[in-house]
Amino acid sequence: MRTLRFDIVSIFPGMFESPFGDSIIHRAREKGLLDIRVHDLRDFSLNKHRKVDDTPFGGGVGMVMNVEPIARALETIKKEVPKARTILLSPGGKPFNQEKAGQLAEEESLVLICGRYEGIDERVRLHFADEEISIGDYILTGGEIPAMVLVETVSRLIPGVLGDSESIVEESFTGGVLEYPQYTRPRDFKGFKVPDVLVSGDPKKIRAWQKAEALKKTENVRPDLFEKIKRDN
Repeated sequence: MRTLRFDIVSIFPGMFESPFGDSIIHRAREKGLLDIRVHDLRDFSLNKHRKVDDTPFGGGVGMVMNVEPIARALETIKKEVPKARTILLSPGGKPFNQEKAGQLAEEESLVLICGRYEGIDERVRLHFADEEISIGDYILTGGEIPAMVLVETVSRLIPGVLGDSESIVEESFTGGVLEYPQYTRPRDFKGFKVPDVLVSGDPKKIRAWQKAEALKKTENVRPDLFEKIKRDN
């Protein structure tokens, strides 16, 4: 059985208790498929007030996270997992997508650094992180929610985490298209009916409909993905 380890460095470790204590992630941890450890960055501060930030050189608004406690935290973690890939979660990083999630799912262990305040000392990015990742073109208060997103997305790709391995294949973005529309009972709800083809019992017609609807939805909702599909084909 394979176990993927996540080490998360944050000044708000309590934020992760509920998301990682419920649902799929919780069950995967109980099975031993995921090993998630959250480290309080303040524990690695040598400041008597446990400070981990300071004013920026050259002036500017806000506070910047210090390199020293982050470096100490990484040094401690790497003693146990020396080959861990270290990721800095930042709005200035490369966009996170399903393809990247698949690449990270192949790693043995991942260390996630959650930024806060105005930013992190640039030396963390240059000398202590293997890569910098952003979950979108918008600004959040910190890197904790991006870390949760990354853990959830990557964990779903670990064999055994999801009950049905086929569900991974059928999901949105697999193959570059959005997922086709889904329906369930009742067949007729206030005049809104399930497409006849889905209850026809003809697997070939159903698959053809699903493929066509997936492409149609992708073209309407994500024309950027649709154009990429056309180019690739």
